[in-house]
Amino acid sequence: MSKYILSIDQGTTGTTVSLIDAKGQVSTKVNEEFPQIFPQPGWVEHNPEDIWASVRSTMKKALTKAKVPGHKIAAIGITNQRETVVVWNKKTGKPIHNAIVWQCRRTTPFCEQLKKKKLERVIKRKTGLVVDAYFSGSKIKWLLDNVSGARAKAKNGELLAGTIDAYLVWKLTNGRHFKTDVTNASRTMLMNLKTAAWDDELLKIFKVPKDILPEIVPSSGDFGTTVGLSELPDGIPIAGIAGDQQAALFGQTCFKPGDAKCTYGTGSFLLMNTGDQILRSKAGLLTTVAWQLKDQKKLTYALEGGAFICGAAVQWLRDELEFVKASSEIEALAKKVDSSEGVEFVPALTGLGAPHWQPEARGMISGLTRGSNRSHIARATLEGMALQNVDILLAMQKDLGKKMKTLRVDGGAAANNLLMQIQADYLGVQILRPKIIETTSAGAAYLAGLGVGFWRDLEEIRRVWQIEKEFDVEWKAKERKLRLEAWHKAIKRATF
Repeated sequence: MSKYILSIDQGTTGTTVSLIDAKGQVSTKVNEEFPQIFPQPGWVEHNPEDIWASVRSTMKKALTKAKVPGHKIAAIGITNQRETVVVWNKKTGKPIHNAIVWQCRRTTPFCEQLKKKKLERVIKRKTGLVVDAYFSGSKIKWLLDNVSGARAKAKNGELLAGTIDAYLVWKLTNGRHFKTDVTNASRTMLMNLKTAAWDDELLKIFKVPKDILPEIVPSSGDFGTTVGLSELPDGIPIAGIAGDQQAALFGQTCFKPGDAKCTYGTGSFLLMNTGDQILRSKAGLLTTVAWQLKDQKKLTYALEGGAFICGAAVQWLRDELEFVKASSEIEALAKKVDSSEGVEFVPALTGLGAPHWQPEARGMISGLTRGSNRSHIARATLEGMALQNVDILLAMQKDLGKKMKTLRVDGGAAANNLLMQIQADYLGVQILRPKIIETTSAGAAYLAGLGVGFWRDLEEIRRVWQIEKEFDVEWKAKERKLRLEAWHKAIKRATF
């Protein structure tokens, strides 16, 4: 009898493979980082073959560590960095270029051209997205236009293009299946939110041939089975896929309209379930697909706001400024002071996302005095991470027309108690942290498990979710208002 779901969390800085049992417990977890490539300022790439190697390696290590034979795996779930795109040769499987990562800003000039052509309104109406280099459509266009011979090969049917989930499905099935789920497709700026299909008008705008794109299917269902892998036997179903933030929303069991979560990863992302209604934001947020379950015609939608840099700010302090040797040291360093004493860090290292959408903004540390030290900058970093989320949540509440009572949190930085308390105080909302903070992996596993009957229904999954710690609001409204005023002054300076 199969006992586990194998969950592949293919993230921005590394890949994590988890084995999750029927009680929703992570029995084994293995992570492996891969190189980040920065060809020019503002450009970010990954080698797709590094990504694939990390997936194979972590699968093998997880199974070996747990002493679990491959036939004990009921299904595979995949969650992934969403907007990152790969274009590869259909026959050889070789990428024609490095993957262009969601953080990459190289297509900003093209996006500005679209705005000048007054195409922003039609794109947002069809996709729920703002015109920004963040999303995949302009990245695919760039690859086809800038890699020698790529557009001609695409026209001749020699190339395939997709987000990382589609690439992994193709690799796991030895090229027999080429599929993406609705959540990832909704992030390309090429899918129509209402029809959940590639949109001809959008494809024409971005000059992307439909034939090179994968089939769009529900998040829980049939993505094919494994073929030709030494790590796993043939025939294991790939039964669940969702982009990382949607997977986290599902993993947090935010199944009701109004339920919301924030994931603290490389970036930070707040998503709120809006049910089967497409809620159009008037406050700079995105409308996106939350998921579509097996055999369900209706999609579940969400409002989303994301900050491009969150945990990556701590990585930057660690790797570039050598403030700490390990990211986990940041909390202890920041705790040495009671406040940042006026030091502000706006972590706009790759521009500002929702609700500001300022691609040209740059990171900035200000308010330094002779008394400022490493602890003040460390605390200002945590505060900047939290304050970005405040702006997003306030915009979300404006669209909702009411204040949220709780926010569920997950991701690596959610383990930082100081950051979580700062977040509760600055938001004015109770923070709930679950026992399992790897909810991205859990969400992919739940979707896959539903796809093969490992779990019967949503209620069975809901019973798995448990609170580990609550962070209550300690600040008064007046304190919060003054802090936000200082933050917004810093934001203005960062955007010149």
